[in-house]
Amino acid sequence: MAHVPFSVIIPARMASTRLPGKPLADIAGKPMVVRVAERAHRASATRVVVATDDDDVVTACRANAIEVVMTRADHPSGTDRLAEVVERLALPDDELVVNVQGDEPLIAPALIDAVAQQLAQRSECAISTAAHAITSPEDIFNPNVVKVVLDQAGRAHYFSRAPIPWYRDGWAADASPAARPLPPTPVYRHIGIYAYRCGFLRRYPTLAVAPTEAAESLEQLRAMWHGERIAVMISDAPPAPGIDTPDDLAYVRAHWAELSAR
Repeated sequence: MAHVPFSVIIPARMASTRLPGKPLADIAGKPMVVRVAERAHRASATRVVVATDDDDVVTACRANAIEVVMTRADHPSGTDRLAEVVERLALPDDELVVNVQGDEPLIAPALIDAVAQQLAQRSECAISTAAHAITSPEDIFNPNVVKVVLDQAGRAHYFSRAPIPWYRDGWAADASPAARPLPPTPVYRHIGIYAYRCGFLRRYPTLAVAPTEAAESLEQLRAMWHGERIAVMISDAPPAPGIDTPDDLAYVRAHWAELSAR
């Protein structure tokens, strides 16, 4: 199938509780959000746009020739912010948009391309995302690691912070997570990157919050609750780490310095 064009939108909020001012954190002389946009430009996207509600982020992007759109400050989620950008840019309903998080300066451009083309090939789906097989029992039982179960066609059946599918015959209730074996069926970790059809993004702000979304605190469950299908691309490897804390930032800075020294 021919390569289908798509855009990348990068939501960037300054209000991070664990790392204030995160989008402007310096990584080798440039703000983090600029580094993310530069990585996105290495994918096959026809357009890369930062979406923010902060004047300083706008200034940083323009100083580095990164397209940026100022959005409202009251969006409850990054997806709502994407919906505003789709309207502001008058993107057609059938155009594809990939949401790249603004705290992932090491994201693989190939992953961005793969998620976009996955959606292009799945006309029955409004969204596509990615996952990889978990190899650590501790990760399976870690509620901060979101799991996804697939149906026969490779679409998301359900996302959860709980260990799914449950290995009934292999996981003793009194055993520690480290002592529990990996089940014969793969357990997939969700990778937090999404491609959307713009028509769905326009509808998203009108959708009521789903009970499952509220319980799990997983935004993608809203789309599934309202009958939308999500295609899931299986990646051979886990994604590069994002940045949520000062320790994460220190790691990425060190990794960046190591890559630059090669």
